[in-house]
Amino acid sequence: MMKVKDDVILKVENISKQYRLGTVGTGTISHDLNRFFAKIRGKEDPYLKIGESNDRATKGKTEYVWALKDISFEVKKGEVLGIIGKNGAGKSTLLKILSKVTGPTTGSIKSKGRIASLLEVGTGFHPEMTGKENIYLNGAILGMTKKEIADKLDEIIEFSGCERYIDTPVKRYSSGMKVRLAFAVAAFLEPDILVVDEVLAVGDAEFQKKAIGKMQDISNTDGRTVLFVSHDLLAIKSLCNKGVLLRNGEIVCVSKIDKVLEEYEKVNTKSILRNSNGVFQFHKDYGVHSVRSFCDTEQTRIIKAGSCFELEFSYNTKNDFFGSELGIGITNNKRESLMRFNNLHIGYQLKIKKGKGKTSIVIDDFPIYKPGEYYITIYFGDISSEYEIIEEAFSIRVEESNVFNSNRLLEKKHNILVHKAIRYV
Repeated sequence: MMKVKDDVILKVENISKQYRLGTVGTGTISHDLNRFFAKIRGKEDPYLKIGESNDRATKGKTEYVWALKDISFEVKKGEVLGIIGKNGAGKSTLLKILSKVTGPTTGSIKSKGRIASLLEVGTGFHPEMTGKENIYLNGAILGMTKKEIADKLDEIIEFSGCERYIDTPVKRYSSGMKVRLAFAVAAFLEPDILVVDEVLAVGDAEFQKKAIGKMQDISNTDGRTVLFVSHDLLAIKSLCNKGVLLRNGEIVCVSKIDKVLEEYEKVNTKSILRNSNGVFQFHKDYGVHSVRSFCDTEQTRIIKAGSCFELEFSYNTKNDFFGSELGIGITNNKRESLMRFNNLHIGYQLKIKKGKGKTSIVIDDFPIYKPGEYYITIYFGDISSEYEIIEEAFSIRVEESNVFNSNRLLEKKHNILVHKAIRYV
């Protein structure tokens, strides 16, 4: 058995995680028996030989999916490791395995010291217990003595900003309060490894700044290790010194954070298809195979705020669609969802017949007013059968406009208003 080096606090070797879609376990007695007899004969699990990569943009052919495949890396004491990748890349699954919430299908993990995890809002909290009682509960789970917890209690409460509600059951807390308290508990009870998933996005901007500052202190001052997952690339760059880039459950790159972020942009560029002429071609036989973007009838990928924005989709289908859906999602460069809609949202019956065809989505008053790069996700298919999602299929650039002279981003709660300006032609 390989020993972990003195300065290596976490060693991940050939970690893989396989799921069978739609079931718990294998889902069938026959599969369970096959696995059992293979095991007693000393043979390899027969279902580890099959399975597809976790590519959510394509329709699978088997029931088995590899959420993670052959993941290996090391983390040294005091390092802050950023784990990045698009939605569905396997980031959260990896953190759950590292936190021992779930076990890997294959591979092994060697670690030193105690691990504190912040994976989901309210994880590890008992809803009927007060905030203070949950601090003691979580401390005990981490292996802390009652005295050790009591010594940190005031710091935890002050940092969380929940002083007024600390004796209130956490079931009455908002999601932001739960995150603040959970982070404070995880950070101040001195874990050797702190694991933080996207949950900080729930908190307000002020708390996010505090949390990132605390994670920096944990690493720089206390010499402890942090594993951090976020779509906020600026936070990743400022906080992390090393990174892991995942794509479809596999490692693309493990290196210094600048190198990993550079590789992330390269990987995205391949799938995003940036084209100055506003033509985006997808190399496949069926589904949406090309898109053209227009601003005030001019073909371009540069869109002016408040202008008439049109996307023309060319598609090819094998069958008639009975529950036709064509929609888009728009995200910013932080991968935050700004809006998402389809023809069903506006009550438009889209008829898609077998073979090749074209249709367009027109937004008469493009509602994003902050200049920058934005990404378009495509939703296309028959909601009852064939369906595809092309995440961040391509990008557009929004430029300033004097429509309102506001230079502001449309608030999420107002996105529904844009539906009045959407047409399908």
